Amino acid sequence: MVNFTVSELHDLMRRPSNVRNMSVIAHVDHGKSTLTDSLLAKAGIISTAKAGDARATDTRADEQERGITIKSTAISLYGSLENEEDLKDVVGAKPEGKDFLINLIDSPGHVDFSSEVTAALRVTDGALVVVDTVEGVCVQTETVLRQALTERIKPVVVINKVDRALLELQVSKEDLYQSFSRTIESVNVVISTYLDKTLGDLQVYPDKGTVAFGSGLHGWAFTIRQFANRYAKKFGVDRNKMMERLWGDNYFNPKTKKWTTKSNHEGQELERAFNQFILDPIFKIFSAVMNFKKEEIKTLLAKLELKLPPADADKEGKQLLKAVMKAFLPAADSLLEMMILHLPSPTTAQKYRVETLYEGPMDDEAAIGIRDCDPNGPLMLYVSKMVPTSDKGRFYAFGRVFSGTVRSGLKVRIQGPNYVPGKKDDLFVKAIQRTVLMMGGKVEPVDDMPAGNIVGLVGIDQFLLKSGTLTTIDTAHNLKVMKFSVSPVVQRSVQVKNAQDLPKLVEGLKRLSKSDPCVLTSTSESGEHVVAGAGELHLEICLNDLEHDHAGVPLIISDPVVQYRETVAGKSSMTALSKSPNKHNRLYMVAEPMDEELSKAIEDGKISPRDDFKSRARVLADDFGWDVTDARKIWCFGPDTTGANLLVDQTKAVQYLNEIKDSVVSGFQWASREGPIAEEPMRSVRFNILDVTLHADAIHRGGGQIIPTARRVLYASTLLAEPALQEPVFLVEIQVNEATMGGVYGVLTRRRGHVFHEEQRPGTPLFTIKAYLPVMESFGFNGDLRQATSGQAFPQLVFDHWQVLPGGSPLDPTSLVGKVVQTMRKRKGIKVEVPGYENYYDKL
Repeated sequence: MVNFTVSELHDLMRRPSNVRNMSVIAHVDHGKSTLTDSLLAKAGIISTAKAGDARATDTRADEQERGITIKSTAISLYGSLENEEDLKDVVGAKPEGKDFLINLIDSPGHVDFSSEVTAALRVTDGALVVVDTVEGVCVQTETVLRQALTERIKPVVVINKVDRALLELQVSKEDLYQSFSRTIESVNVVISTYLDKTLGDLQVYPDKGTVAFGSGLHGWAFTIRQFANRYAKKFGVDRNKMMERLWGDNYFNPKTKKWTTKSNHEGQELERAFNQFILDPIFKIFSAVMNFKKEEIKTLLAKLELKLPPADADKEGKQLLKAVMKAFLPAADSLLEMMILHLPSPTTAQKYRVETLYEGPMDDEAAIGIRDCDPNGPLMLYVSKMVPTSDKGRFYAFGRVFSGTVRSGLKVRIQGPNYVPGKKDDLFVKAIQRTVLMMGGKVEPVDDMPAGNIVGLVGIDQFLLKSGTLTTIDTAHNLKVMKFSVSPVVQRSVQVKNAQDLPKLVEGLKRLSKSDPCVLTSTSESGEHVVAGAGELHLEICLNDLEHDHAGVPLIISDPVVQYRETVAGKSSMTALSKSPNKHNRLYMVAEPMDEELSKAIEDGKISPRDDFKSRARVLADDFGWDVTDARKIWCFGPDTTGANLLVDQTKAVQYLNEIKDSVVSGFQWASREGPIAEEPMRSVRFNILDVTLHADAIHRGGGQIIPTARRVLYASTLLAEPALQEPVFLVEIQVNEATMGGVYGVLTRRRGHVFHEEQRPGTPLFTIKAYLPVMESFGFNGDLRQATSGQAFPQLVFDHWQVLPGGSPLDPTSLVGKVVQTMRKRKGIKVEVPGYENYYDKL
């Protein structure tokens, strides 16, 4: 039975130093949901017998069926430290009492659902990083760790599936120690690469208790701290000294009863302390149980003072092993202890997270409320995602209270991502109907939620698209919009089978785009409904949801299509000129390619339209070799005011220029969203306005005259500057054994793939291959690879970069690129021939 009540949790919420908000993050199939089970069993939410097989946080039917997590699931648990002494070791704010509230979010590991991980990380302060003993740190482990560190989240590590190393690979104790050591080193390399200086040392160390080792499936785990506790009493030494000795090059000589750092001491070969004191009892249990030595098992159980319940005592083989190890080293105890002692409470974390969370000045009322995690301050709540409710078409807004207290009936300002302080755009003032506590697939009603807690809100879903800020003060700026590590590069168009179902499809698309942080839905001018996702699997799940839940009508779904970007390869061969329809205004412009590093910096948010223009100009001049005057006169970024195209004013002394700035910017947004070649978005193009001639009378230079002219001159300058297409490229990581490597290379070569890294994982027969694969060639890649390697290769594809599509000019209909352009134009219902620059260019 559940061993806590909602009112007990509610009391703990008022003590932020006793709250832990944490996400479980890892590569796909490294055992997050399985490990989470043991924590749920400890809290009494599921039965202990089921833990490891239930995957209780996979609440959807398709998650259970496929065996992967698709949506992140939040659940609140009640945990306590048995030993009063342990409270002294809590890092950060000292807790009040020994009971703790753990808000845990189990997130997906598949790269296509990385956006769910970002949404989970935003509302938590600590992360439990799970790494597979055999596979080690993989591409997605690195991606999620990077996301965690950019959100200033403190990691602790669990090395999972240790049972595989013992039962399948049958490694020796020293080999297992070396394998652990290498894995921890790889994690620390990633942490130090993306480290934020203000946070101090975030690396993980077994001897400090920030690494646990175990098996989620078998429900056991340990930290060095637990063993140090046992041996400290036996040896009569200080526990912290014992912890240091149980890891690294430390050896104990049983004859002389002395510790040394050399394996050969006084002519005697010694065993490493970690192997001798920790791995030895575990290896003995495994050996006795798996070799069915009944007498030996009895002696071991007596030595370890373990009593098995009668139901378990009669088991044999793996079942008995599971029961003994669960009794000897219960996973939940070590994980809870590690999370409570080493992960920060909201009071500690918000002090250093406020700078990365809040967009406004760091000394205003809202920032101070967040920094102090003040339950009586102004309300600052970030909604990171929308969770569908059992009531069809409605959503819970899922988020975190950073300051103030949210309660039912409270009137709040709902600020969307495009809200600008002082303006009325993207702003609603509404009352919250109810506040709820998220408990896996269920919810529990609560009266209010003070700062530092994770909450579900009812009744505001129609005012938010995907995420936003809720506040009670007029002067509050937004909490920063989340940056996703994946982008929607694969798209499919959907149609209804019966025309009368069209309104249901339109409504369903709106709901779909609410329910997933990363999916994009759009309707083109030709009436085509497009759904874009991060990869094939992501799209498949989204379209399945659309057909069966959100729209509930039968659909016709096209083949997957890739989104391209239009760009230029050189500078415009001559200045493009366009006259306004009334022939009274002229715009002169050239286009040129932008540095790839600069485009990446813009897309990563390192250079943004919100930066101070002088400091931004300094960065552009120092790092990218721009002229400072040009860098200060950037009119805007596009498309959508944040994309990687720039409009730069290079004019000298033009009258009335500021009056047409808004119109030119509108034309630029329009053109950069739909380029001249195939109406795809532009990327990496810099447009320079060289000169402008304007009519003296304001009536003749209105938006109707300037906007279409700006668009035409932008198109002309692009077509004059060696236009090209950029295609998205996946980074593929494949784990494969030596015998089937030939098959992997064959499949990659056929699909224009390019291998750039290959290494063997020490101590295993596995190789890790890293390659670049164009998204266009990735459809059906998994199936092909399984076929070529008899199902032994496991690929992980993540969007990495854009590259120019090889194969001629897009303006030449006979070239490869030209054919791609023609197919795209045909699909979109535009005239198949690409118009030449003369169509947009006016002769003098």
